[in-house]
Amino acid sequence: MSSRSEIGHAKNVANLQKLIQQISVYPLYNPPVRELTIDSLQNLYTTANSKLTEVEEKRNANKNAIALRQDAFKNLKTNCTRITNRLEILGLSQGTLNQAKSLNRTIQGTKKKPATTPEEGKEAPKIISSSRQSYTQQAENFGILIQLLETIPSYTPEEEELKLSTLNTYKQSLVTTTQSVDQTEAELNLKFIERNRILYAEGTGLYAIVQNVKKYVKSLYGATSPEYSNVAAIKFSMITE
Repeated sequence: MSSRSEIGHAKNVANLQKLIQQISVYPLYNPPVRELTIDSLQNLYTTANSKLTEVEEKRNANKNAIALRQDAFKNLKTNCTRITNRLEILGLSQGTLNQAKSLNRTIQGTKKKPATTPEEGKEAPKIISSSRQSYTQQAENFGILIQLLETIPSYTPEEEELKLSTLNTYKQSLVTTTQSVDQTEAELNLKFIERNRILYAEGTGLYAIVQNVKKYVKSLYGATSPEYSNVAAIKFSMITE
């Protein structure tokens, strides 16, 4: 949801309270419909305001999870390049080395460079970026790279961060932080649904109810009355984003 939409949702809820305050001073306001009574409108305001708060709580949880995932993944590509460079000096078969390089390219988000030299006068083809990499795919490919390393007896690095035990622990952190992002995003999406149902459900949402409040005031005092003008001036938006 865009920030403009979020401001619009909050403004609708704030304006409901403003509307309640306005109609509360009208001595003739005594609607025959329960949903339009002052008490019901106040309960609606409380519920809607609570839903806005819940959305922000879940949004913050999702943002925190995204930040933790970014922190977990920040060294992945560097480590994979270091691993590949290490394998190049171990005298491995070309097939094993090619497999490791292919996995590294996938994790880096680039395709293999063309083997042919460009014709004279022509620009060399650029490396194509795989821009739609997902964090899950990166973690999966890193896991495959670790499995490959486990089949190479000569892969015995002294650096702690490159040891197999450390790499396996690191891989699990990639999986865990990605799952946390997915979970918090799912919870946030649910809160969006709940909020939108309270605010915009056909016939029962805040937007529909305040339109009926305005119609009722119009019927009480007339279309040209200052009482109706006051409530008509309180604007509400039907936000579909």
